[in-house]
Amino acid sequence: MAPLPHSPSSGGSPRSLKRSSSGSEWSAVVQRNIKSSLLLLLVISATFAFSILYSSRGLTVGTTASTGEALTQSSLHVALDVSRRVPGDVEDERDEPTVPGDNNVSPEQSTPEDISLPSANSTAAASAAAPNTAHQQKAGVQLEEKCDISRGQWVREPNGPVYTNLTCPMLPDFKNCQKFGKDPGHLYWRWQPDGCELPRFSPERFLDVVRGKRLAFIGDSLARNQMDSLLCLLSQAETPTEVHTDAFDKFGTWHFPAHDFTLMVMWTEFYAHAVPVAGADGKPTATFDIHLDRLGAEWTSRLPGLDYAVISGGNWFFRVNYLWEGGRRVGCVNCGRDANLTDVGVPYAVRRVVRAAVEGIAQCRDCKSSLVTFLRTYSPDHFEHGSWFSGGTCDRKAPLEEGEVSMGSIGWELRRVQSEEVRRVRRSGGKRFGVLDVTKAMMMRADGHPGAHFDSRWMRNGSDCLHWCLPGPVDMWNGVLLQRLAEISPPTTAR
Repeated sequence: MAPLPHSPSSGGSPRSLKRSSSGSEWSAVVQRNIKSSLLLLLVISATFAFSILYSSRGLTVGTTASTGEALTQSSLHVALDVSRRVPGDVEDERDEPTVPGDNNVSPEQSTPEDISLPSANSTAAASAAAPNTAHQQKAGVQLEEKCDISRGQWVREPNGPVYTNLTCPMLPDFKNCQKFGKDPGHLYWRWQPDGCELPRFSPERFLDVVRGKRLAFIGDSLARNQMDSLLCLLSQAETPTEVHTDAFDKFGTWHFPAHDFTLMVMWTEFYAHAVPVAGADGKPTATFDIHLDRLGAEWTSRLPGLDYAVISGGNWFFRVNYLWEGGRRVGCVNCGRDANLTDVGVPYAVRRVVRAAVEGIAQCRDCKSSLVTFLRTYSPDHFEHGSWFSGGTCDRKAPLEEGEVSMGSIGWELRRVQSEEVRRVRRSGGKRFGVLDVTKAMMMRADGHPGAHFDSRWMRNGSDCLHWCLPGPVDMWNGVLLQRLAEISPPTTAR
C-alpha cells in the first residue's frame, strides 16, 4: 500500500509555515491536502471492496467445483469397483499397432431388437460405460503397476523344460513330438518379458495357489493343448486322478487330491451355439451356422461351481461360416459371392462371439460371484508352402526374429478385438476378467509345432502347424496363468 500523504501536523514543517505570507495560503494548502486524502481513501476503499467481492466469488466457485468433483467420484466409485479388476493387463491402447484397412473391424450395427443375450446395442453400451472409463483412468493410478508380459523376446534356456515326454505319463501321442523324431532344439528357450522376469514355472506354487479350487479351459483343441500342458506341468508335483473323459475327448475332469484341485476342459468352437451345415447328401460339412444370440449350452451349463475359467478361440472362423440372429441368416464369413449375404470378415465375427461369451459369463446368476475369467489371446499357425494336406510345413529350428513377425497380420487384429472386448466387459463391473496375452510370443515360435512329427494314426499324410508340441512353447501360457493367479490370490495362499 502506498504511504498516505503527510497531514498538516506532520507533513508541513514549522519553517515552511512561517514563510507563508497570509492565512489564505494556509487554508488553500489544508484544503488541497484534505481533498487528496479523501480521494486516496476512496480509491483504497473501492479496491478493498472489489477484492473482497472477487475473493468471495472465487471461493464460491471453487467450493462448488470441489463438491461436484467429490460427488462425481463418489458415484463412479459405486459404478466401478477397482478391486474386482485383475491386475497386470495392458490397458493402454496407444501401443496397439495400426492394422491395414482391409483388416479393420466394422462397427457394431445390431439393434436391441436383433439380439437378446448379449445385447449388441453398442451405442447404449458405450454411453453407459463412458463415466466408468473416466473413473477407470483415475483408479488405475491406485493399482500396483505390473509388468507387461505380452512384450518381450525368446532367450536361451540351458536348463530345458520343467518336464519331458518321458516324465509326463498323460502326454498324448499326437503332441509327443520328441517320440516321433522332432529336433529337441525348440525346448531350450524361455520367454523374457521386457523389463521384468517371468519366473520358471513351479508346479508346487501353482497347486498352492489353486488349492481347493476348480479351473476350466474352455475353447477348441488349442484350449485342450493348454490343459494337456498344465497336466504335465503339475504332474511333476502330484499325480492327478482322471475323473471323467467323454468318448470324443472334448470334455474331461482331473483331480489333484492332495490339493483338492479340480482341472477341467470344455469344448466349444465358437462359444455361440453352432450347428454344422448339411451337404447335398445330408451329411455334416465343415461349414457352421453360428447363432450370435445364443451361447452353447454344453459349456455354459458347466460354469456354475468354477473358480477360474480360461476361454480361448478364433481359429475355427477361417472357413465358410454363416451368422444367425433372430432366427435368420444375417451375414457370413469367407463365403465369397454368396447371394444376399454380406461377408462381415473374421475379426467382426470373432468380436461378436467373444462379446457374447464374456457378457454371458458376467451375467451368469448361478456362477460364483468370485469367478475369475481369463481370455487367452489368439494363437496363430505357421504353415509355409501349403496347409494341412497340401504340402504345408513348419520346419524352423529356432524362434523367429521380431522383424520377421508382421504386426499387421490377421492374428494381431484378432488379439486386438479380443482384448477390447475384455476391457469393455470389465467396465460394467461385476465378475473379474483378465487377459493372457500370448499372441506376440507365439507369433515368433514357428519352430514349436509338431509338423510331421506325430502319430500317423491321428492324421495321415498331413502336417500340423497349428497345435504345439509338449513340452514346448505352449507351456509359457501356463507360466503367464500362474503369474496372474498369484497376483490376485491372498498372500497367505500364493507362497
